[in-house]
Amino acid sequence: MNSKLTQSQQRTICAQLRRVKLKLLYKASIHGFTGAAFHQRCDNRSPTVSVGYNNSGFVFGGYTKQPFSQSGQYVNDDQAFLFTFNGENLIKYPVTNPAYAVRMIANSGPYFGEDLVLVNGSQAVTYSNPGNYYNFPAAQMHGNDLNLTECEVYEVEESTELERPWRTVTWESKKRTELIENIKSYKPTVSSVTQTRVLLIGPVGAGKSSFFNSVNSVFRGHVTSQAISGSSSTSLTTQFRSYSVKAGREGKPLPIILCDTMGLEETKGAGLDIDDLSSILKGHLPDCYQFNPSAPLHPEAHGYRTSPGLKDKIHCVAYVIDASKVSIMPTGLEEKLDAIRRKVNLIGIPQLVLLTKVDEACPQVKEDVRNVYRSGYIKDVMQEIGSRLGVPLSCIIPVKNYSEELELDMNCDILLLSAVIQMFRFVDNYFDELSDRMSNIQTKD
Repeated sequence: MNSKLTQSQQRTICAQLRRVKLKLLYKASIHGFTGAAFHQRCDNRSPTVSVGYNNSGFVFGGYTKQPFSQSGQYVNDDQAFLFTFNGENLIKYPVTNPAYAVRMIANSGPYFGEDLVLVNGSQAVTYSNPGNYYNFPAAQMHGNDLNLTECEVYEVEESTELERPWRTVTWESKKRTELIENIKSYKPTVSSVTQTRVLLIGPVGAGKSSFFNSVNSVFRGHVTSQAISGSSSTSLTTQFRSYSVKAGREGKPLPIILCDTMGLEETKGAGLDIDDLSSILKGHLPDCYQFNPSAPLHPEAHGYRTSPGLKDKIHCVAYVIDASKVSIMPTGLEEKLDAIRRKVNLIGIPQLVLLTKVDEACPQVKEDVRNVYRSGYIKDVMQEIGSRLGVPLSCIIPVKNYSEELELDMNCDILLLSAVIQMFRFVDNYFDELSDRMSNIQTKD
């Protein structure tokens, strides 16, 4: 069912009612211009917004917090009001006698006092008689055109949408281009390193490999899946992989390598081994090393780097966490993540969190990914994962990986590219810290 109210009109109505959204219950052109059809769809639902439309272009109606019924009685509602639109502006007419705000009539649609009735007497008409319990000029309300072309009733639902986004994002193609250029032209502040190495760590199925595939897709210009990804209860990644993202199919490697590991599992002896992690962080592990959860890496292993340089080490750690599973994260997994975080802290590597699957966690974001920083629910999830992992909110970045799409989406790209830029900023912090330490040592000498 498509709403006849425009998004702008819905926002204007919702602004009167604070942090709510509208859900369409009844549409007369589909369900019928009858009292019976209206009551079947709308009885016992509340609060509601009822809207009439006529051929003269007027959009008008009323709000009540009381549920509809067929009792024949008047119902008290001190918050009821009638309204009409003048362009994009809403003109509001509050109830003057709340005891008679709404009447429950079986053979009609929404019945406001004795002043405004939509689908009156089960006909596609409006009854209008202002001055009883609501005051409004009839010409302003509906232009004295009492024939209805449509009538809709919406249920008012609480929304977690925030009044304004709590992080500023420019959702424009120009911004996407700017982010791509910034990533291509990035140079680590240390001359011996041409590509920064970011380690992705997270539970099985959180979207580590999918994040690489998604970033790679943005630069390829279409959705690709170079790294094995999908849904499985055990890790699909069984090797340590270092993925270099290229600027296009034949393009130069970008200044970032995303390192993928086995997924974390809550049971001991399964998934990524914490001892292997130290070898990865310090740069000992060769690409394509085959993980063995029951036996950590030995220096005799094929390709083991005994004296890794700065370019081989990990410069930033990104924890990849599924937004839809934060509240049900098993204790064993949380303990593993905590142990890893402490180990990474000791080595002095910066850490951030990639919060994936935000669209699966919040219907508002599923509808439009640009709502990610307007969703109070996503903000709550970010705060929860922050307190669980001991990471400040400024280090948590929500993203939507490509999973079922065939074509790229500009807004998804902007979130993904912003995450890469944030990684570069953290890497810069790491190199700055290193050079400060080196300066201090030289000063002491």
